[in-house]
Amino acid sequence: MASDTSFVAGLEDVVANTSEICFLDGKEGRLLFRGYDIHDLVNGGASFEEVVYLLWHGSLPTKAQLQDLRAAIGRDRTLHPKVLEFLHAVPKDANSMEVLRTAVSYAGLYDPDAGNNAPDANVRKATRLVAQIPTIVTSYERIRNGEAPIAPDPTQSMAASFFYLLQGKAPTQFQENAFNTALILHADHELNASTFSARVTAATLSDIYSAIVSAIGTLKGPLHGGANEQVMNMLLEIGSVDKAEGWISDALAQKKKIMGFGHRVYRTEDPRATHLRRLSEEAGRLSGETKWFQMSQVIEKVVKEQKGLNPNVDFYSASTYYGMGIPTHLFTPIFACSRIAGWTAHVLEQYQNNRLIRPRAEYVGKTDCKFVPLDQR
Repeated sequence: MASDTSFVAGLEDVVANTSEICFLDGKEGRLLFRGYDIHDLVNGGASFEEVVYLLWHGSLPTKAQLQDLRAAIGRDRTLHPKVLEFLHAVPKDANSMEVLRTAVSYAGLYDPDAGNNAPDANVRKATRLVAQIPTIVTSYERIRNGEAPIAPDPTQSMAASFFYLLQGKAPTQFQENAFNTALILHADHELNASTFSARVTAATLSDIYSAIVSAIGTLKGPLHGGANEQVMNMLLEIGSVDKAEGWISDALAQKKKIMGFGHRVYRTEDPRATHLRRLSEEAGRLSGETKWFQMSQVIEKVVKEQKGLNPNVDFYSASTYYGMGIPTHLFTPIFACSRIAGWTAHVLEQYQNNRLIRPRAEYVGKTDCKFVPLDQR
């Protein structure tokens, strides 16, 4: 049926709202957080906590402001006892993203600011979400492996805390620095599918926990957050550097989708991939197992030559995480541990100048059906 609007599949390049949080330049391959280039943040030694503050408040924090945020995150890392009870009750073979989705919803029931949607209360809830999502992910991972969850250390950085809560020991300097970089790189990416889901939910004036549950459910999909896990599964299937070129060439000839390549926005290299490629190489060198990086290089070369596609953020993050000893099924939950910074920033922004998000659909069904009574059908 004709309409006064133009249909665009997947809403590609459709501008759905204005935002001051994140800017993508697909032609130049640039990514800016509140005006700061991602390369400057990473190369300048920014911490993930500084980026969280930047995304929420629009400016980099002073030393005092950063100290206050770190202290608040540290205090809020501990889960409510009922949330821990839930994690113990979950089947040990459950999908980690499904557990995270439900645990976040459960945590919302016990938030001391539940029911209070004032701006300062929403910032406090956002702080708890940033603090507790890594605790949920690591606690369930230990429980499913028959280990007791570890009490958080409020003095640790976000990057160090994740490894401590997961492994029970402090990370190496490389692990902490590399993970801090990965958290920054994944912190926000404009109106990606999960962020849009969060804003749609927030636009109904639902609470921030409901918005984040929507985002987690969206991130779970293999075409969004699940891609880096599939990249690692591909590398594990190939198995060795000498098989990589033939394997990927055969896959392309069979028109199989190769995860970790191409992007809806970028027409050049994803700027996040630039840093993750370097981290992947270093992770392999330090672990003594360089084949994952070498295989990735071969695959990148073949795909670029045959398809003209560049690697995106998922491609080298897979071998980077694996080289740091992180299980593949945690790759997507780790994405959530980082992207919670951007999700909450967008929800807070949505609340500030809200308008219900209600797009239209182009109807292509029948228009002249006549009702027939049941006894005549």
